[in-house]
Amino acid sequence: MFTNKARLLVAVVFGALLLFFVYKHTYELAAVALLFIILLIWGYFKEGPIILAAKYFHKKDYDKAEELMNQISNPQWLSKKRRGFYEFIMGGICMQKQDFEAAEQHYELAAQYPLRTINDHVAALVHVANISIRNGRYDKARAYLQLAKDKQAQVTAKMKSIIEKIEEELNKHT
Repeated sequence: MFTNKARLLVAVVFGALLLFFVYKHTYELAAVALLFIILLIWGYFKEGPIILAAKYFHKKDYDKAEELMNQISNPQWLSKKRRGFYEFIMGGICMQKQDFEAAEQHYELAAQYPLRTINDHVAALVHVANISIRNGRYDKARAYLQLAKDKQAQVTAKMKSIIEKIEEELNKHT
């Protein structure tokens, strides 16, 4: 739950503590400091600043969320849970920027990873279906809408109504 700058600052502090403990021949505390440095490095690659970005995303501060998400240089190295959330948030940011092609790609990837809830997973599927309808790819929209409908019993009433609206829109084009 650190930004990259904060993570680096904390790692430097633990690095200084590590050197101090080695200098004082307190190897047990040096090992603990080294362990914390390793955890920070592991968190950089597997966790990233996604939780902070999600907070900004939910507050609708998309610029700050995108800035934090852009700190992740290799999203493929994120853990499976974080990767799905990364793709979901990036899809939402791309939607806000009206970049529908990128949003579609991110939501397609998000649907392949575990998300926080079934509702989030269905939302990713519905977004792909909606964008596909906009782009005239009705077969793809129908396939993603069917995947969303398969999980319809487990989602909120609001999501059910969105699925129905997308289905009505799709039926107009067939």
